[in-house]
Amino acid sequence: MASFKPKKEHRFSFGLWCTANRGRDPFGEETRSRLDPLTNIKELGKRNVYGFNFHDDDLIPFGANLQLRNKIIKGTKQIMRDYNIVCSMATTNLFYHRVFKDGAFTSHDPRVRAFALQKVMKNMDLGAELGAKTYVFWGGREGTEVDASKTPGEAIKRYRECMNYLCSYARHQGYNYRFAIEPKPNEPRGDIFLATTGHVLAFIETLDYPEMVGVNPEIEHSRMAGLNTYHDFGQAMEAGKLYHVDLGAQKPNRFDQDLRFGSEDIKETFFVVKLLEDNNWAGTRNFDEHPYRNEDEKGVWDFVEGSMKTYLILWDKVRQFNADKKIQQILKDIHGTDPALEHLMGRYTPEGASKLRAQSFDPMALSKKRLPYEELDQRLQELLMGVA
Repeated sequence: MASFKPKKEHRFSFGLWCTANRGRDPFGEETRSRLDPLTNIKELGKRNVYGFNFHDDDLIPFGANLQLRNKIIKGTKQIMRDYNIVCSMATTNLFYHRVFKDGAFTSHDPRVRAFALQKVMKNMDLGAELGAKTYVFWGGREGTEVDASKTPGEAIKRYRECMNYLCSYARHQGYNYRFAIEPKPNEPRGDIFLATTGHVLAFIETLDYPEMVGVNPEIEHSRMAGLNTYHDFGQAMEAGKLYHVDLGAQKPNRFDQDLRFGSEDIKETFFVVKLLEDNNWAGTRNFDEHPYRNEDEKGVWDFVEGSMKTYLILWDKVRQFNADKKIQQILKDIHGTDPALEHLMGRYTPEGASKLRAQSFDPMALSKKRLPYEELDQRLQELLMGVA
């Protein structure tokens, strides 16, 4: 029987804001007490979590003096050594404080934009000091409820200016960061700029240093928009821009639920795991999700352990899928090959185009090829339900 216990080499990571979530929502106060960030990191390390992620304010309280800041950083480094846990990603909280009520990078007020840049630069310094290699940008307040208040072109221009500035800062400082922009369609704003993976990919190509910037797609955010997360992850990977991922679960077309990984839509989640593992993706398997509001402190760690265990179970299902002779025969049968035609279509040449135009095809004969997708899908369903 397969072992589903996490190991450091599985490269699982959690955001400190996930395990420190106190169960508050717009209709109810906190149900759990505050979790100290150093205890948070220690408890993750004890459970063989590879890495932790943090917003600046997750680790250093907003407005903390230099003495407190240095004390927390010293303690963090000690725990990282003691529990063999790394800082795998850093990001900046540009959404909680009221100063960002109408955006950070896209605010009309240049003083707010300058403060946002300052806040990011300071935390980039800290992230680099702790060894983070990825820096994520989620523009949670970069949006509108009132379209008359901002034009998309103006907002995207300001967004671009800020990203270019921070890319240049990282280069000047010698930081080896890969930046990852996290798309989300809405919430907390009525509409958020750079709403999907496609929006982000297009935006990246307009930057001064596009090679530094990729995508951080999140399962919940894709499903909020009714999109297929597997396709979102796959498009970013194919473009060489899958720089970070956020794993969790979500009922489609709802508010951002941040449910435990695998607790919804197990088939689509299976294919997300298959994509990452079949391609030996080098990034961390990061969980961005929240324990249920009804849970106590023990439930928080049940949530952490359950997320990793579900991933490992699905990874085992991927191995079974790849080894299943009947499934693999179906896949082989439906994938047609014609090396000569594929060569003609691979790269355009005038000569190749002439040959392709001269080819004779029988559409009716081509349409008769059997594609047993019902059988394929049923076999996958049985495999996931443990009866294959």
